[in-house]
Amino acid sequence: MTTCKKAVTEVAARNIILVGFMGTGKSAVGKELAETYGWNFIDSDTEIERTEGRTIPEIFAEKGEAYFRLCEEMVLRKLTTGNRQVISTGGGSVLLEANREAMLEGGFVVELQASVETIVSRVARDRNRPLLQGDPVERVNTLMEARKNAYRFAHYAIDTDLMRVVDIAAAVRKEYERFSAE
Repeated sequence: MTTCKKAVTEVAARNIILVGFMGTGKSAVGKELAETYGWNFIDSDTEIERTEGRTIPEIFAEKGEAYFRLCEEMVLRKLTTGNRQVISTGGGSVLLEANREAMLEGGFVVELQASVETIVSRVARDRNRPLLQGDPVERVNTLMEARKNAYRFAHYAIDTDLMRVVDIAAAVRKEYERFSAE
């Protein structure tokens, strides 16, 4: 299923910004898009770790989620002012209104979607995801329910369950180019 929405405000489609729940393919699709366009690929979580000098699990353990979200907001605000970038955001980056606004102002926002089963199969054994501690199926269901409407601001949404990375990237490119031409 794909959908396309045009923002009410004028958008400078100078970046492609990927949002979506963890495990939906943001990093893989982002790298493919960046390579295709010859743009920089930036993972916002990697930028947070670089800025903080520690891993995300360490940030969560030492400072908590609220501190991490503050770091995330500052990094996203900076990243979205750039040009010719594909930005892969953390799954919870959409929780703050300020982040959603910065993303919409910074480029073409794409929501990658996937089923609970697909997400769990992709991330269940990843120890670098502090929000998945405990039962991964229960945690994914709980978090997806809490965030079910948080990604709806995106210009375009695509289900990644049964698609290859190159096909997802091709669909995003098509919508980005159509969006940029309007």
